[in-house]
Order: sequence, then C-alpha cells, then structure tokens
Amino acid sequence: MSVAFRELHRPGDPLLLPNAWDYGSAAMLARQGFAAIGTTSLGVAAVHGKPDAAGTTEAETVALARAVRDLGVLVTVDVEGGFSDDPAQVSELVATLSRLGVVGVNLEDGRADGTLRPVEAHQAIIEAAKGHGVFVNARTDTRWLGTGDTFERVRAYGHADGIFVPGLSDLDEIARLVESTPLPVNVLYQPGGATLAELAAAGVARVSTGSLLYRASLRGALAALPGVTGEPGLPSYADIADMLPKP
Repeated sequence: MSVAFRELHRPGDPLLLPNAWDYGSAAMLARQGFAAIGTTSLGVAAVHGKPDAAGTTEAETVALARAVRDLGVLVTVDVEGGFSDDPAQVSELVATLSRLGVVGVNLEDGRADGTLRPVEAHQAIIEAAKGHGVFVNARTDTRWLGTGDTFERVRAYGHADGIFVPGLSDLDEIARLVESTPLPVNVLYQPGGATLAELAAAGVARVSTGSLLYRASLRGALAALPGVTGEPGLPSYADIADMLPKP
C-alpha cells in the first residue's frame, strides 16, 4: 500500500479527508492542497442518477478513479461493499483500482436492505481486498443502520488497515473505540458536532466528510439561484437518497 497514505493516519493528529463526487470537485480539492482526497458513493450515485449503496455504480466509480489519477493527489475510493459478495470479484476490482494509482478503498458491511453483511462474509471481503497495495478501510454501519454490535464488528475486522464507523458521535465512545483497536480509527465529520480538535484529543486518526460537500454544493446552487426565497437548508443524506431511483 502507499506508505505515504498510511503515514497520514496519525492518532491525535487526524487526516482531514474531503470527499469528491466528480472530476471537477476532485480537481478543486486537489488545488486546495489537500494531501489526499476520497470519493463519496452518494455523490457518485447521484451524479449518475442511481441509488446509493445498491451496488450499481462500479463502472462509474472506476471511471472517476481513472479520471482523477493525474491530479497529483492521493486518492482513496468508496467502493460501497465491493459491488459484489464474491471475494474474487472484489479482489479483481481492488486490483484494477490499484493499477489506476488508487491508494485506498472503503469497504462497508451495510446493505441496501438495511441489514449488515454477515461478519464472516465481510471478513472474507476485507481479506480479498488486501494484497493489492491499497489501504483497506473497513467500515461498519452499525450506527448508521442502528443494528449490530460496533465493538464486536471492529474486533472482527482487525485484519484491515483502518476502521471506519460513520454515525459515531459521542466523544467518550469514540475514545473507547480508539482504545479497543490497534488500527487507525476514522469517523465522519458532522457539522455542529465534535470539532477536529476534540476528535484529535479522542485519538481519531482520520476524519472524512462523506457526502457533506456534495450536499453543501446543492445547497449553494439553490442559494445562488435567483428567485429562491429564504435560506436553503443543508439537505440530509436521506433527502438526497429519497430523490434517487430506488434499487
């Protein structure tokens, strides 16, 4: 895997990872001097008029990785659950992304029906992604979906390179999670929630923005449009997902 990318994961001095959804947003973030950027599956799905987390945007995700490969910035890619339950197919996908210069992938255990992939099955998916020179960030959606045991899942995914628990916001619980695993912990930045300094003090090693920037861009577009009354609010993930085609 990219040593440079791994070294950006410093507990107590976290990597702020902004997430892009197309070439323009990635180029803008690269121009701002971020050491690394990620992609957002919701943003990629919305741009192409497809549902998020439904395994339908593999081609679009790979195309975006190919498009941004020459921007001079480290890129990690959200590949949902790997776009397959077959470890061999996930291995092939990650190998393809590695050849394109991608330095990391997010692999989530949440499924479109609101359930979690069985632990053993996701362990196999993580294992399949390893060995291709990329940082494998194992995401568990226990908090996102309100089901399952977060700490049990984190222990089970200890063979990954990093742990990501979106929806985890309580600082004491974040600190306990950090203490429970030797892997660098990634959390999702939430406006109005814990500050970067507070997350750093809790030992977090990576803070992602997820779909936030994409959703903020939509709010900004409405605010710039003549004739729109009032101050548009920030659409939630659910707001955007509800507008997209259903799986």
